[in-house]
Amino acid sequence: MSAQSSFVDLCIEELTLCGVKEGETVAVLSQLDERIDYADAFMAAAVKLGATTYNVRLPEASTGLLGDSGAWTVGATPLANNQAAMDSLKRADLVIDLMFLLFSKEQLEIQEAGARMLLCVEPIDNLSRLFPTSDQRRRVEVSEELIAKASTLRFTNAAGSDVTYKIGSYPVMTEYGYTDQPGRWDHWPAGFLFTGGADDGVDGKVVVDRGDIIITPFKKFVDEPVEITISSGRIDDIRGGSDAELLRDYIGGFDDEKAYGISHIGWGCNEKARWSGLANDRRSIGMESRAFYGNTLFSTGPNQELGGDNDTQCHIDIPMRNCSVWLDDEPVIVDGEFVIDDLKAQRTTFAPPSQSRS
Repeated sequence: MSAQSSFVDLCIEELTLCGVKEGETVAVLSQLDERIDYADAFMAAAVKLGATTYNVRLPEASTGLLGDSGAWTVGATPLANNQAAMDSLKRADLVIDLMFLLFSKEQLEIQEAGARMLLCVEPIDNLSRLFPTSDQRRRVEVSEELIAKASTLRFTNAAGSDVTYKIGSYPVMTEYGYTDQPGRWDHWPAGFLFTGGADDGVDGKVVVDRGDIIITPFKKFVDEPVEITISSGRIDDIRGGSDAELLRDYIGGFDDEKAYGISHIGWGCNEKARWSGLANDRRSIGMESRAFYGNTLFSTGPNQELGGDNDTQCHIDIPMRNCSVWLDDEPVIVDGEFVIDDLKAQRTTFAPPSQSRS
């Protein structure tokens, strides 16, 4: 079996999870020749499931969206002035996004038209290794229920983090790797969830520790602790070594007051994802880092996907290890481990062989 035919089979499994059936319409959005093999595989899979399919292929590309060159920016897409393409996408039952429309007005418009949307930009081997499961969806949705009932979220770590979010102003957004509900967006692969604090309701200090990951925009493990002071939902100060300097300079380069806003907060549920994955794989946008089991995902910048009005193009995602998270003072995660049975999953861990002694 060829690699492409194997990928088609994988796409059939994914589209089946997305509820694609005979008579539906699947639109694939791509740009130039980027991921043309993905577009072909998704369309072949849609045909095998009896759906009508087509490729909306744009003649220009945004190089900033995936951070391969220039600034890692969000929200601005080549779709902005292409009404014909937008109309075609809004007529579909399912849109496969091979570009990265997240945080854009165009994505929200397509969702509001009722199309379910699936982002897919990760390497094929990661799509296979991190393929979604029904149990992963269950644990993400149990997490969603817990957050939806709470009014505060607090997280700490041994490095000195202690920050509290007033939650409830914004919905909870789930990502479990597929979408089968009209108007819903998801990302393959995934396995995490998040919400937003009130616009003026995030206060405290976040200390990003050694080994935590600044996945957006730098795709790097932190070498020296970074201390971020937050007041009323806004970054007041960033202190530390070279990583802090990088963050200060990067955010300042946008010349946008909204870039200092605090965005979403949540945690990772994907037991297949590894914290160490970034060490030897910096391809694409690092979904493994965002989703690894028990991480606390701290984010700054835009919040339109949650219904907010912060539309800055400066977005920072920082998955943090070994944190403790409380909802209304009840523990959910302690030192990076879930303490609620319904959120626990079996993981592969390394146990060194016992050493014999003479």
